[in-house]
Amino acid sequence: MKNNPPANFHEVIIIGAGFSGLCAAIRLQKENRNDFIILERAAELGGTWRDNTYPGCGCDVPSRLYSLSAEPNPNWSRAFSKQPEILAYMHACAKNNDLYQKIDFNTEVSALKFDEEKGIWHVKTNTGETLSCRFVLSATGPLNHITIPDFEGLDTFQGDYFHSSQWPENFNIKGRRVAVIGTGASAIQIVPNIVDTVKQLVLFQRTPAWIMPKRDKEIPTFFKTMYRRFPFLEKMVRSLSYYFYEIRGNGFWGNTLINSVAQKIALRYLRKSVSDPELREKLRPNYAIGCKRVLPSDDYYPALQQPHVSLITTSIDKIATDGILTKDGQLYKVDTIVFATGFRASGDLIDYPVSGRNDLKLKEEWGHTGIETLRGIAVSGFPHLLFLLGPNTGLGHNSVLLMIEAQMNYVIDYIRQYEQTGAKYLNVKQTAQALYNQKIQEELRGTIWASGCKSWYLDKHGKNTTLWPGSVTRYRKETKEVQLEEFDQIPS
Repeated sequence: MKNNPPANFHEVIIIGAGFSGLCAAIRLQKENRNDFIILERAAELGGTWRDNTYPGCGCDVPSRLYSLSAEPNPNWSRAFSKQPEILAYMHACAKNNDLYQKIDFNTEVSALKFDEEKGIWHVKTNTGETLSCRFVLSATGPLNHITIPDFEGLDTFQGDYFHSSQWPENFNIKGRRVAVIGTGASAIQIVPNIVDTVKQLVLFQRTPAWIMPKRDKEIPTFFKTMYRRFPFLEKMVRSLSYYFYEIRGNGFWGNTLINSVAQKIALRYLRKSVSDPELREKLRPNYAIGCKRVLPSDDYYPALQQPHVSLITTSIDKIATDGILTKDGQLYKVDTIVFATGFRASGDLIDYPVSGRNDLKLKEEWGHTGIETLRGIAVSGFPHLLFLLGPNTGLGHNSVLLMIEAQMNYVIDYIRQYEQTGAKYLNVKQTAQALYNQKIQEELRGTIWASGCKSWYLDKHGKNTTLWPGSVTRYRKETKEVQLEEFDQIPS
């Protein structure tokens, strides 16, 4: 088999051309492993940064950390980059590494099936073509399944409505009466960026978020010039930022002092920013800071205090033809509804059928256990199917791009060790996977995310399948090398 590959065979097939897919491709090329392709269902690369184009869309991780180590960018314009600049950076990464020729656009995977006899995967696509490969890297990420509440009457609404990630191109919001449902990461960016344009803005809040000052600002030309001339300076600033956020992360994992300091900073910021005591009380969370995602913003609180803005905390009853009706019988007349209601991050990571050893079905397996892998990457019963940003690899304190790079260390070592064994394929031992996930869940019980609030980190059973319960430094250490004793070596 190794000497006689079938037609349309590649050593590696990467699914998705977002940050995970680009990072994987760049790393494979660095290792001189060039027999790969990227399958991208859209007509353009970019993933979540391609799809989310709503007003004010940007990153809440500093620019100096939200970039690939192999592709430093001394030209970031702001401390926290906006969507157009991030997408442009991704295109530059692809161009610099000659990746466009490796991407099959408008190609969506419809099924994966493992061939036990040959130890390879067959990949069916929407084009009707079947490809084969030794390794599948699923790089689709968790933020691609939108969530829109099933409100009664939504189909009768006579205005415009859409999810924040599906903002219509060239949509003119000027002079409109707008409802924004949700107060999460997208809402705190959208609201300040449309507030001066709309006639009326009604914001529906179920649970207030902890808001921290963002301190976003333009990066002076002097610093950009210095970073270009002396790359070690940019690298030094990036390292300092990395360790600052690593230390701050201890507040999530049980350090009550750091958590208490963070909460005091957030409360002081709220008191200083919001003068109306009634509004301030509505915006004060009643859960520990960090249990839900902490959101940085410099302009959210000022936007809520404009005279044509209303913050509504009464639950929505249903959608009327001309607005939104709350449980207290109040009708808020609007002509546009923006669902800033986020994504289903704790559900399945795939939309298509995946058949592994003994015809195991991945969705059925995860239906029994919840989504589980070994180290967020490999899955028992599905040899050589490797996830990037898989379960329990999300972060609440640092850049997920660092996690992706750590996972690619593991992937490269996985491929290398497989080749050295001479086995037909490697399969994660079920006992190893179960022990790993048991350990992760035990650690999560001691974190702030288990302090009692309801968040999108939790699946329908209340299990946190989203977050990594520790530092990036620790994850890097744990994924530096594959522990071969955690795998069965299936002979050729």
